[in-house]
Amino acid sequence: MNLEFFLIQLLNGISYGLLLFMLSSGLTLIFSMMGVLNFAHASFYMIGAYFAYQISRWIGYWPALLIAPLAVGLLGALVERWGLRRVHKWGHVPELLFTFGLSYIIVELVQVIWGRAAVPYAVPAALDGPIDWLAGLGITFPEYRAFMMLVAVLMLAAIYLLLTRTRIGLVIQAALTHPHQVEALGHNVPRVFMLVFGGGCALAGLAGVIGGNAFVTQPAMAAELGAIIFVVIVVGGMGSLAGAFVASLAIGVMQTFAVASDASLSGLASLLGVTVTPQTFGYSVWKLTVAQVAPVLPFLLLVLILIVRPKGLMGTRED
Repeated sequence: MNLEFFLIQLLNGISYGLLLFMLSSGLTLIFSMMGVLNFAHASFYMIGAYFAYQISRWIGYWPALLIAPLAVGLLGALVERWGLRRVHKWGHVPELLFTFGLSYIIVELVQVIWGRAAVPYAVPAALDGPIDWLAGLGITFPEYRAFMMLVAVLMLAAIYLLLTRTRIGLVIQAALTHPHQVEALGHNVPRVFMLVFGGGCALAGLAGVIGGNAFVTQPAMAAELGAIIFVVIVVGGMGSLAGAFVASLAIGVMQTFAVASDASLSGLASLLGVTVTPQTFGYSVWKLTVAQVAPVLPFLLLVLILIVRPKGLMGTRED
């Protein structure tokens, strides 16, 4: 592994990890505030990508970057107000079932409106190319990936400032631990919940706008990232934004390097002087490369974290 390859893979891993954080941050906010594991969260990510695609066709990418997340946030607020709130009184299981069913409804609606095939949601022309100064060093890294990283960092800073430096942030944090006292002070706690749920969905929509054209915008995109997002929030710690950030970067970098690795147990055995042949017991397992098992590595990490530290890396929530 040379330095150039290492830097390219590291940058790709960080950009993918930051995309995971954009998705997991909204889910983390919703869970820490409302105690709801939103199984439809990745579906709002998909809606953001499709909304951005459609708006880009009408008026261009840059307006879509602003309008699509707001539209997804509004849709999320309506879902909380007229759906989730009505089942909240029955406990967590009906909430989980509601969001689980909602995810399937969203996928079907997307297929009805935009079809089953991938849509041509392209990277904007202004960012379609390599970064010049990195190319001069022999490192080819797309400008759009750097833009993804910038948006994710700005989003992280905005969330931090909102929660720690504004009045609404203080109300949100107070409503998390002392909802009855906050309501006694004249604040509408259900409305705060609606804003938080809508805001979390808007963050997922923003991730869809940014990630939809970097990868592929198609009906299966929610299922592809949905499971990984739950791995991120469990590994990082349920309800911890800092934990979600660390876990997102770790999983993003781990998967990126794993996909590019052709190392195997047979290669390791050869270094130790052991010869593996087709007659060796479990030969098919010995020949598996790290790239072939890369999709399951986040889940192996999840199992390991749950064994060693069930609360996650930075988890604080007890219930």
